[in-house]
Formats: sequence, structure tokens, C-alpha cells
Amino acid sequence: MRRLLLLPLLVLAGAATGGVVVVPVSARAPFACARGGPATALPFCRQSLPLRARARDLVARLTRAEKVRLLVNNAAGVPRLGIAGYEWWSEALHGVSDTGPGVKFGGAFPGATAFPQVIGTAASFNATLWELIGQAVSDEGRAMYNGGQAGLTFWSPNVNIFRDPRWGRGQETPGEDPAVAARYAAAYVRGLQQPYGHASRLKLAACCKHFTAYDLDNWSGTDRFHFNAVVSRQDLEDTFNVPFRACVVDGRAASVMCSYNQVNGVPTCADGDFLRGTIRGKWGLAGYIVSDCDSVDVFYSDQHYTRTREDAVAATLRAGLDLDCGPFLAQYTEGAVAQRKVGDADIDAAVTNTVTVQMRLGMYDGDPAAQPFGHLGPQHVCTPAHQELALEAARQSVVLLKNDRVLPLAPATHRSVAVVGPHSEATVAMIGNYAGKPCKYTTPLQGIGRYAAQTVHQAGCTDVACTGNTQPIAAAVDAARRADATIIVAGLDQKIEAEGLDRASLLLPGRQAELISSVAKASKGPVILVLMSGGPIDIGFAQNDRKIAGILWAGYPGQAGGQAIADVIFGHHNPGGKLPVTWYPQDYLQKVPMTNMAMRANPAKGYPGRTYRFYTGPTIHPFGHGLSYTSFTHSLAHAPAQLTVRLSGHHAVASTSLNSTVAATRLATRSGVRIAHARCEDLTVPVHVDVKNVGGRDGAHTVLVYSAPPEAATRGHGAPVRQLVAFEKVHVAAGGTARVEMAIDVCDGLSVADRSGVRRIPVGEHSLMIGELTHSVTIGLEQLGV
Repeated sequence: MRRLLLLPLLVLAGAATGGVVVVPVSARAPFACARGGPATALPFCRQSLPLRARARDLVARLTRAEKVRLLVNNAAGVPRLGIAGYEWWSEALHGVSDTGPGVKFGGAFPGATAFPQVIGTAASFNATLWELIGQAVSDEGRAMYNGGQAGLTFWSPNVNIFRDPRWGRGQETPGEDPAVAARYAAAYVRGLQQPYGHASRLKLAACCKHFTAYDLDNWSGTDRFHFNAVVSRQDLEDTFNVPFRACVVDGRAASVMCSYNQVNGVPTCADGDFLRGTIRGKWGLAGYIVSDCDSVDVFYSDQHYTRTREDAVAATLRAGLDLDCGPFLAQYTEGAVAQRKVGDADIDAAVTNTVTVQMRLGMYDGDPAAQPFGHLGPQHVCTPAHQELALEAARQSVVLLKNDRVLPLAPATHRSVAVVGPHSEATVAMIGNYAGKPCKYTTPLQGIGRYAAQTVHQAGCTDVACTGNTQPIAAAVDAARRADATIIVAGLDQKIEAEGLDRASLLLPGRQAELISSVAKASKGPVILVLMSGGPIDIGFAQNDRKIAGILWAGYPGQAGGQAIADVIFGHHNPGGKLPVTWYPQDYLQKVPMTNMAMRANPAKGYPGRTYRFYTGPTIHPFGHGLSYTSFTHSLAHAPAQLTVRLSGHHAVASTSLNSTVAATRLATRSGVRIAHARCEDLTVPVHVDVKNVGGRDGAHTVLVYSAPPEAATRGHGAPVRQLVAFEKVHVAAGGTARVEMAIDVCDGLSVADRSGVRRIPVGEHSLMIGELTHSVTIGLEQLGV
């Protein structure tokens, strides 16, 4: 996120607030409206008034200079009104993180629960889990705020689509599928914010980032600060913007962050159609829009989008930006006013939006201890319950990629286990990026040691890069030769894939593949390969190696990762994770430059398309792949065969001309019904599926429902080959059956975006695919003129 240091503004903020104030853990000073303070009797401190009215009252009392200093992340205080300075930038991607300056660990808060990296928890396909993690993080974040060591505005989650397998930040996202990313976004935001009081009050304020089409950091000479993402309206509508809409509309997120890149020649932080038109206008954001850090300076200094700094201020404020992560607006806004490029009304609108969010958080309600979450403190961070949730999340994140009837291992049979590989003693590597300081770590070696009577450890590589002729591969081979079973823990880390670092290859780094193959060849017992990574890896060599009996992908599994991996390998937990991204072969990269944003294939140019929705070529593992120690079957209990779409408003009125009525009906049938013209309320396809566990072990199973539109829509409008429209996780006892009831939103799930970005519901036969089942639903149109 961050590009530049904000030292000048930090120094200025300290001077404005009279220096740094150290607040005791047990008694954080009120942010504003303290009893007996200078503003207690003023309207903005009256809790009986509407929040927006209170915010407007405050803004009306500020000087222009004071308001300008509130346009940046480390906002200055207003001492004459008893208002403290505030750092807006805190992070909580998968646990409270000190990546941003708003969070400080130490003292009574030495760490926080580190949950699996997002790409891993996405593999659980468990929306209930996602919200529970958000709630736990919310408890810890609010507790740290009460202790003076965090803010209340957390710039998380990252809901960008994981479009390209090389993207270094794909690990932060819920994966490649818009429906999964959308549901994750809404669930995690609800967990973090926990709204109350008619949903206007918030426990924390979440922020969905980075809007939009942001998924390239630094690849082959192109970086995110200079990249112009050329994106079709169709791809914006049905791919890139889908999770952001869910964040705002379904999750009611308090904030959205615009990105560094341009989209179709316009910086996203200066695009009024995006910020005012879409986010605040169409989606109804009730909150603030913030720039990625130094984005305003980036589009002036690096992209040369405006001629002067004051023009940059005008572009971004008039587009609808409310808060600048960086010093730019604090430095140049008054100059822009003097040059009449912006007015006080532009500043007032931005500050009112940010102050209103602070008021929703209770920051203008006086003593924090007297507020609904004032009791939260150090005892609510790293609790046993939160740590158990981190372990359970890590277990559910594990994806079983291969099992030649060897897993789970039996401790009684496999008494001595060789544990090898560069991640065999992983700690920091397990938590990925945007992480804090975990409560504790359980390494893979420690986790395996709790099951095996004896472990023999040889790393085989000195680090994840595993380069050079001095790698201790021979020692690892010798350990495998003598053990009853061998577990290899390999993969990637933040030196391979990270913010600012996209991958050049999908292969394992250095000599890791050589280590794996050599160990497998020498091992006298079964070999299990465990992979840690945020992105997909071409492991075709291991998949085809008969000596490698099992392969697991663990993502970056968080503080309890080692225990979770061992629990799966030795059968304490039956794996149920599924891949949230397609795993491509290495040669895929030769066909798809990262700079090509098109989702759809272009056979004429040899472009194969992206993600399972549009790519039909060979894979190492497909999206949604994941095995279990048991087996499940599906049977359809209920689903309609036909459904009629009714038109709304004047679109349903009979035409005075029979010919025009027939023509309109034919047009809608051929092109599909615009969802803007359909009565979408309660327009759903109920789907009830019975899941039977036909194996010998209890297990969790994710029911994935895909849809394929009528062939004409695919051929004529570039609709996806298939797309996920519903999913639910269910636990089924061995031999048992569980019914899963889902409702597919027709206007959302069964519509397709045409080439102009207009969503339409194709008329005709839609196919629903659920495991081995296919069910047809024919969608008809209300007869016009009847």
C-alpha cells in the first residue's frame, strides 16, 4: 500500500497537537467531547442529534486551515474544541496488523491473533467462518483502541480479483471468482464493523480496497504507479467491480479505497464517474473514500495526469475523494482554493463524510470506557477462543490436492517421520503479509512432533530461494531413507511473492523441485508434500511422481499453521478446502502478459482467457478442486424447471401497437432482459440439494453450484463458460445425509454483462451444475402487451 514516508506531516501533526501523549492502557482519554471540555455543550457533542447533523455542526465551526488538516490520514487535532489528532491508517487483513502507523504492539498488547492469510480462509468456502474471524479481529482491534494502541478505522479487506497467477498480492484476496470475493467481502466487513443502533453505529470501520482493476504491482518493467489498466465495460461490470459492490451494498462498508493505477486513462482517485457516480451514487456508500497511500501525488508526479499540484487537488476532491493517505491535500489544498480551483464546499463535503464515520464509531461521545465496547481490553486479545478459531480456520484452509490412498498417516504405523523442506520450521513465513505479531507460533515440525514418536529434521534448503551448490539436499535425502514416512514442507514466501513483487515463474524457486524429487526417490515410506504459498504453483512433476503419495496446499496458514497441517496429515481433521484459484501450467504465462486486462479469450490472437470462467485450456488443478478422506454424493431435492421474469414499471405496460409489442418481445428474447427493467425483488431460483456422505469418516463438504447460460448468450455476448452462483459448506456424518438449501438470485447470478457493461438476464435454458448433477431451468419472459 505505502510508497512514500509521511515524515513532514507527522512532525507537523505532532506540533499541532502539542506533541505525543501517552495514554494508560486502562484509561484512554476521550477523543473529543470530554466532560468539562471546551465543546461539551456544543451541538456536535449532543448524542441525541442525528449523526450527520452533528458532523455538519462541527465542520461549520472549523477554519479552513483546520479542515484542510483533516483531509489526510494523520489528521491534526483541534485543541480549541478539545479534539485530538487521529491516525486513520490501521490494518486488519487477517488479524490486527502493525503494517500501518495506527497500530503499535507492546506493553499490555504484545501481539494479536494471526489468522490464515485471506487466500487460505477463502479456500474454506465458509462464509460463517469469514464473519467469525472478522468478529474476533474486531474485538482485538477495539480492545487495542481502548488501550491507546490502535485506531478504529481499519483499511481492510482487500477484495481485488486474483486475475493473474503471478500477482504478488493475490495472497491478500479471496481468489479469482467474483461471487466468492463478493460474499467474502460482505461477510468479513460485517464481522469487523458489527453495526448496532439501527446499523448506523459501528464497532470498527472497514475499508474495501483497491478500487478498481488493481492487480499488477511490478512486472516486466511495469509498476502499479505508472500502469494504465485498459478494461472493457463488460469486465468492469461482471468481474472487477463485483466484490466492491457487495462491500458497499451488502456489507455496508464504511469506506472504499481507490487504487494507484489508472483505468482507461483516468487515475481511479480522480475518476468522478467511479467515486461519485458509482460508489457513492449507484451503490449508496454511507462513509468515506480514501486514496491508497500517496496516490494523489502519484498521479501528479508519476503519471503527470495534471499540470499543477493544485489541479491534482481539484481533480480528486471534485471526483469525490474524502481522505488522502499522504500529505498532498494538507500541503496544496489551500493553494487550490486561492486559485479558485476548489471551494470551501468541496472541502466541507469531504470532511463531513470522514467526521460522520468517526461519530458512528463513538469518537465524539466522550469517555470510551462508558461506551458499548469500552470494557474490551488486553484480556480480550489472544484469547483461547480466538486462538482456537485461528487453528480451526487453518484446518479448514488446507486443500488436499492428491491422495494415493495413503493419507491420513497412522502414528502407530509411521512412528519415525522425516520432516524436511525450507518451510519445515516456518514461523513468520506462515502469516504472509499485512500481518502483526502473533500470540505464538506452532511450526510444522512442532505440529508433526505431537503425533510422531520420533521426528528427524533436515531442511534440505538453507532458505526458500534454495539456490546454489551448497544446499543440504543430501542430508534430507538420508533422513528420508531412514524414516517410516517423509513430510516435505516447501513453497514460496514474501521474497518470492509480495506487495511490489510479482512473480516471473509459476515453478518452485531454486532447487526445491530437485529436493522434492530426490527425497521422494530415496524415501522408504510414503512421501507427503505440503506447499505454502499465496499463489498457484506448477507442481506437475510432483503430481505425476508415484513416490509422492499425497500433496496438500496450506496457503499461508497463520500462527497455528503447523498444528493444522499435522492435524490433517494424521487424520485428526478431515480436509474440506477447495482451491479459490486456478493452478495453471508454467507455459500459460507465455500467452498472457500481466498488462492484458481482458478476461475473455481471444482465439484469433492466441489469448486463452483468464480464470475458470473464461479459460478452457489445461490446468495443474482447476478452481474448486479439493479432496477429502471420505466421499460425497449429491441428489436434487427441489429446483424449479421454469421461471418467468416480469418487467417493472413502464416496461410492463402494453404497447398500443401489436407490431411493436411483438418486436419488443423478440428483442428481449434475443438479447436478454435488462435487469434494470426486471422486477428483481424475490426473483430467485430455490435449489435444495441432499448431500450424502458415502464414506467411512465424518467430513465437511462444500456444495458448489455453477450456472451456464443459454448458448446464444455465450456466443453472442461473451458470457462466461460457467460461473459459480451459490455455495454452502455443510458437515455430514459418515453414512449420513444433510440437506442444503440455497437461493440463486436471478438478477445477480443468472444475468450476464453485455459488451456495453449492461447486465441482462438471458431468456432460455440455463444449466445448473452441482457436482455430478445438471439441472435445467428455463427462464421465460412475461408476455408484453398482455
